[in-house]
Amino acid sequence: MTTPEQQAQLEKLMRHALSLASHGPITGGNPQVGCVLVDAAGTIIAEGWHHGAGTPHAEVDALAKLGASKPGAGEVDTSELTGSATGTGADGIAAGLTAVVTLEPCNHHGRTGPCAQALLDAGVSRVVYAVPDPGPNSGGGAERLRNGGVEVIAGIAQADAEEFLHSWLTAARLQRPHVTVKWASTLDGRAAAADGTSQWITGTAARQHVHEQRARADAIVVGTGTVLADDPSLTARGNAGELLEWQPQPVVLGRREIPADAQLRQHPEKLRQIDGSDLDAALSELFEAGIRRVFVEGGPTIASAFIAAGLADELLIYLAPKLLGGPKVALGDLGVSTMAEAKDLSITELRPLGNDVLIVARPAIETRA
Repeated sequence: MTTPEQQAQLEKLMRHALSLASHGPITGGNPQVGCVLVDAAGTIIAEGWHHGAGTPHAEVDALAKLGASKPGAGEVDTSELTGSATGTGADGIAAGLTAVVTLEPCNHHGRTGPCAQALLDAGVSRVVYAVPDPGPNSGGGAERLRNGGVEVIAGIAQADAEEFLHSWLTAARLQRPHVTVKWASTLDGRAAAADGTSQWITGTAARQHVHEQRARADAIVVGTGTVLADDPSLTARGNAGELLEWQPQPVVLGRREIPADAQLRQHPEKLRQIDGSDLDAALSELFEAGIRRVFVEGGPTIASAFIAAGLADELLIYLAPKLLGGPKVALGDLGVSTMAEAKDLSITELRPLGNDVLIVARPAIETRA
């Protein structure tokens, strides 16, 4: 049982660990995780974070720095930070220390060994984490640690960590990619003028923000209608038009053939085309391919399909202070015939972008008495 003062200290350490986690890549199949190792006085002795797929996890990254800081320790081979390489129990390099980790230490062999065992072998006396690992294969680290005699405290700053890991946790829990649906519209909900022109509804600040969001996704999804009508490149670009370091994989839903000279065929990442008649199957295919974050940027048809199917986890709506009127609405049929069937949302962010406004919303959580 922790005192209020101890609880506050652990929460402060956990938020620091979350700030460390933010240094890691948001894209790819792995979560952003941070770890700090502290002594009995709460002083940080070492810290680490996950640098990307195939690299040491946050706990092992922190242990490696701790080992290298020991007198005469020299460089530590992080690939050996499980088993007897670190010593065990009270003889380990982290003997008596507390590990504060943003996500429950993993309990499986992937590209690296289980972090729960690495912490056991290093001799930590206590592990504090924010969010349980929902992975069917990677979960269970807390139980492994408790069975090894380590004190485990769960749920510290959990709300903060849940929000930080929202997209990854959604994908892990649902076993499909987290889906963000984006559109730009006028204040009266139009995505284009009556003649079909849509460039540009929003200003440069909003359009650049879209490119930044593309660079935070594993895949960008459009329908064949958008490809044939607009010939988009679907690249993530900087202010000067340069390609950003990370590029989402372009995914086209639909059966119609994509022209050989389409800009998408020049994309830095390989084009993937999927029959879009079954969105659940399409998302399952992407999940199996290691894609955890999908950015849906097609027109009204594909946006409406994801929302109607209940597959939109987050909405990015860029509103421009313009009025167009006419038939070119941003969304089509959602299967809603009466107000009682309206799809309720919770707004999580309102942000001015130049003369435009970004609304970030998620499906409202239903509450029943």
